[in-house]
Amino acid sequence: MKRLLLSAVAIITVWSSDLGRAAEVTLIAPGGIRAAVEQMIPEFERATRHKVKATFGSGGGTKERVIKGEPFDVPVVQLPLEPVIASGHVVAASETPLATVSVGVAVRTGAPKPDISTADAVKRLLLGSKAIAYPNAASGAAAGVSFNETLEKLGITEVMKPKIKVAQGGRGAMELLAKGEVDIGLTFISEIITEPGVEVVGPLPRDISTPTALVGFVSAHSKEPEAAKALVRYLSSPEAGAVYKERGMQPGR
Repeated sequence: MKRLLLSAVAIITVWSSDLGRAAEVTLIAPGGIRAAVEQMIPEFERATRHKVKATFGSGGGTKERVIKGEPFDVPVVQLPLEPVIASGHVVAASETPLATVSVGVAVRTGAPKPDISTADAVKRLLLGSKAIAYPNAASGAAAGVSFNETLEKLGITEVMKPKIKVAQGGRGAMELLAKGEVDIGLTFISEIITEPGVEVVGPLPRDISTPTALVGFVSAHSKEPEAAKALVRYLSSPEAGAVYKERGMQPGR
């Protein structure tokens, strides 16, 4: 990994050779990509002399802030992109796929890992659980929205309601699991692997859970467009792709 990051530094230096003065670049993104972006920011800052001020929130909340025109140089949003592009607050031509992340199943550290290889296996697991936790879809959490769709596809939305403990974000869901308040936790894999006391079982099968794609843009209102472009290029580079994989994501769309 160190060699990859050094390579990334060399590439960024070439990219940024014509950028002139150092700038502050503001970035807004969903929490599912937070760990990867925070890992990459220091190398980008060292190589370019730019500073990155990053803000993370729910997937839905992030998208709404971008659509409303709040001033960020680099917004990272989830699909669908039509409302974001239609808002006029991003440069449509700057659309850059960064990574995809799947909703995964987690158990407490050391607990047996259940079979989740098929939709039927997941259904049996959920119906047999005492309680489950996942992020609050009502607050815009993309993992929560996605898992609600999974419950609908499995046809068990109503029967699962008494077992559900809605959490504030992926971290909140994993905290409930680590404390033993639930026996199954669900959120983006990138949010499971950063938390203590829990382990990833694996991603939900694709036929019941579509991975969430995250896309970077340069804001139409950016005060530092060249620096913003350099950051988007870095976040979509092969070296960045290695970080996404390390953080439980898949590079590209």
